[in-house]
Amino acid sequence: MYQIEYHINIIVLSFQQNLITESQDVSLLADLENAIEQNYKLCMVDIAKVQFLNSNGLNLLIRILTLFRNNGGEMILMNPSESVNKLLIITKLKAIFQIVSSYAEGKKILNASK
Repeated sequence: MYQIEYHINIIVLSFQQNLITESQDVSLLADLENAIEQNYKLCMVDIAKVQFLNSNGLNLLIRILTLFRNNGGEMILMNPSESVNKLLIITKLKAIFQIVSSYAEGKKILNASK
């Protein structure tokens, strides 16, 4: 389950549960592609409520990052739990994703990346 909020020039995507299945991937990616077509190029993904993610969840985050970067935009992760942060370190994905702890910090980084 996810929620998308549209701010002035930034999409905030919030996951409400663990990322362990592929069931929502198609509709989520379609929603994000539609937002990109409406000229939203910056995305902040709030994963504070995600306590666990498996390879499907990691794949989804990589696909979102790739989608935005391939369209001239950027995506950052916000508020990873301790367990997700450890997984990002172990998988060496922490070097790929920009990670912030607040909306204000993320907004500053994203607006600077334009």
